[in-house]
Amino acid sequence: MKSFVGKVAAITGAGSGIGRALALALVRSGCEVALSDIDAGALGETAELCAPFGPRVTSTLLDVADRAAVYRWADQVVGAHGRVHLIFNNAGVSLVSALESAAYEDLEWIVGINFWGVVYGTKAFLPHLRAAGEGHVINISSVFGITAVPNHGAYNATKFAVRGFTEALRIELAATRSPVSATCVFPGGVRTNIARRARVRAGVEGTTAASEEASRELFERNCRTTAEGAAAAILRGVRRDRRRVLIGVDARAIDLLVRLAPAASQHVVLAAARRTAR
Repeated sequence: MKSFVGKVAAITGAGSGIGRALALALVRSGCEVALSDIDAGALGETAELCAPFGPRVTSTLLDVADRAAVYRWADQVVGAHGRVHLIFNNAGVSLVSALESAAYEDLEWIVGINFWGVVYGTKAFLPHLRAAGEGHVINISSVFGITAVPNHGAYNATKFAVRGFTEALRIELAATRSPVSATCVFPGGVRTNIARRARVRAGVEGTTAASEEASRELFERNCRTTAEGAAAAILRGVRRDRRRVLIGVDARAIDLLVRLAPAASQHVVLAAARRTAR
């Protein structure tokens, strides 16, 4: 897909961050957008920002963890726009908790959104992408889908799952010579609200609520990539049909370290965690 002019893109988590930046970049490129988010106010703001650029914009309040709702939305998108070419499974949440003490309710919450939301979005839209004659599935993982980090084990699990799901999907699509492709995205530190909106529970031994807050502030200070820069990188990757898109110097550095020295990378993460706790 070399151009987005005249195409239709569906985006989950479009109310803010990377989702909003994708929506704005796409409408500026001449692409119609179907927006969804669980936050009605933020979703409305994104729709208003997109409206002046010309291409059609629709918006739907959506909980991506609700399978039936995601399937209804996919049908609504085709009904409103006539076809759909791209699905960006971008909606995601974060959980800060030691795995041993993590509540099952929190684990089910994050898996429902971060993993099942991606599965539902992919499977609901795939038949429509095929019907359009060309299409692309873009699933957002994370640099935490490349390396594990203490106190983020549940988030790690969902993002590693998205990675495996998407990479297998891409191979299956290519093996059947499908007109649809798939890309997995690995953002590093991107300036969005995900850290501030995370559920924070008990950390591993040696950490406190204060140290977790310090960790989030450190994360935000070190976020070198804007949501707009992330969106540009993702769309460039789609145009080039990339298997993986690494966003930010931090994501590329971590990916290289894990590839070259997987055992050493865990020691680096452990040392960083101890330093943050202190």
